[in-house]
Amino acid sequence: MTSTTDGLGATIRSWRDRLSPDAVGLPTGRSRRATGLRREDLADLAGISVDYIVRLEQGRATTPSVQVVSSLARALQLTLPERDHLYRLAGHIPPADGTISDLIPPGVRRVVGRLDDGAVAVFAADWQLLWWNRTWAALVGDPSSVSAAKRNFARDCFPLAADSPRMSAWPVTPSGGKDAVRAAVVSDLRRATGRFPQDSRLRGLIEELSSGSSEFAALWSVGTVGAHREDHKVVHHPTVGPITVDCDVLTDGDAELKIVIMTATPGSEDETKLRLAAVAGGAAQMSGAPDLSDSRPRAHNSSPWH
Repeated sequence: MTSTTDGLGATIRSWRDRLSPDAVGLPTGRSRRATGLRREDLADLAGISVDYIVRLEQGRATTPSVQVVSSLARALQLTLPERDHLYRLAGHIPPADGTISDLIPPGVRRVVGRLDDGAVAVFAADWQLLWWNRTWAALVGDPSSVSAAKRNFARDCFPLAADSPRMSAWPVTPSGGKDAVRAAVVSDLRRATGRFPQDSRLRGLIEELSSGSSEFAALWSVGTVGAHREDHKVVHHPTVGPITVDCDVLTDGDAELKIVIMTATPGSEDETKLRLAAVAGGAAQMSGAPDLSDSRPRAHNSSPWH
């Protein structure tokens, strides 16, 4: 059971109080006594009457409709866990997140933008490349030579005739073998289909790879579900020679962004080579690459609300 301090009404009130007017584009005049949104503000943003907001917060209305809950979640700018919590408090099952988001949150952009010592890239849940830093381009080749629609790691693992050039400009050898990486990517894509069942881009990718690659089709038929997390790789760099790197895959939140970081052992010859590769790559012009200074995302689903 929920108490008066953590029930539906109290939760809505606490979320309303924490959201500043300027965050939703409202003026912050001296006449405002509330630090957060007023009930009138929330009512206007959600398209709900002020009276109903009052009834909700006072506990006189406890079963708002799915449409009302969805409107409140958008107006209050809730995260996905908060949105799901609101649905449950209102007695509804949270909606399935049907589509993949390409949105990179500001905090993640700031973090990856400061990881200059390593090669860093951000992928969507379907392994679509969204962002990379200059060290990444210097280490494995500049992905901007590949059309945006084809910048996908799964496509690189199972190249089709139409997928040329590939994102890796020169050979990269995983320590566990290419078969292990391919199997891990396929199992990760299958996991994504359960997480994002309505995503047309993911569905199209799987259909295209299944029909164009017998190896992908065979691995897909096994039905393994998993995640690709870490590996060790040797990058056969054309300028400085082979570089052994650790490759770690971090997942960010509900959108399941994949932050891939390749680093070399501190103090090793590989670290020196990585730095030399970065210097050589930094001197080259990377026309067509995304703005690496602020890493603004390119989203096929521009709304953070699913």
